[in-house]
Amino acid sequence: MSVNPALIAVIGPVEPALLAAWTAHYRHLGIERFHLAFHFPEHVPDARRHQLIAAGRELGLPPAAVSTGPWHEHTNTDLRDALREQAGHGWHLLADADEFQTYPAPLADMIHAADDAGQPVLGGLMLDRVAADGRLAHWRPEQGVDGAFPLGGHLTHRLLQGDPRKIVLARSGITVASGNHRAPGHQPDLTALACVHHFKWRSGVLEDLRRRADRFGCGAWQEHTPAVREEAARLLEHTARHDGLIDIADPRLAFRRVTLDQMPAGWQHEARTITTAWHPPQARTNARR
Repeated sequence: MSVNPALIAVIGPVEPALLAAWTAHYRHLGIERFHLAFHFPEHVPDARRHQLIAAGRELGLPPAAVSTGPWHEHTNTDLRDALREQAGHGWHLLADADEFQTYPAPLADMIHAADDAGQPVLGGLMLDRVAADGRLAHWRPEQGVDGAFPLGGHLTHRLLQGDPRKIVLARSGITVASGNHRAPGHQPDLTALACVHHFKWRSGVLEDLRRRADRFGCGAWQEHTPAVREEAARLLEHTARHDGLIDIADPRLAFRRVTLDQMPAGWQHEARTITTAWHPPQARTNARR
């Protein structure tokens, strides 16, 4: 089986420059095949939609699919699974447009080791990246993502109570749950977890979270559980208490300086400990497992 995986991603209305940086990152890892779908919720202006699709084509990323309309909770999963079917046999790398994965060894070596062990999935853990002062900053491409968001910490699960676990690579035919958080029936090797640098916390995210919470709440967008709304509410409440900032001094969040070009110090122990200990909030245990 080929060690050169196909990258599978559903792309929302991100900045064209972020798509360019994301593409360059994965090409640097050795990715040659990109299977992308673009989805645009109904509020996104046509001009912005056309601009991003054009940017993708200029990057050599013609979309396999383009859709518009409500971003139901199942939308991403449906598009992702259609892309996986198109990609065919082999390994699939699964990444959102704001996720820059780094690995403890070269990607080909990681896949060879998984093949030798008969392991059909590889896992990772999200590390949330934020600006040095906790602002939800407008990203200027000349800064680079590391320069603009130099701090990495554990916002997703320690503040938002979201699932930080990720399936980063899966063989074709292996079912992966919504959000790429789990592969039912398969446990990744907890001694070789990727670091999934999560660059979500940029300018505009609060407006996006309010919109998602409103549309899920009123039923305009379909949800399986209230998890998305609850996580959004936690971030909105946190930033309201901290003058619109993320509290980077909160010791629970463990923010520190990190970069994409090397694994965070002590990452494997840290990631394994968090992955092993994480469980859904009690009120949602039955719905999320």
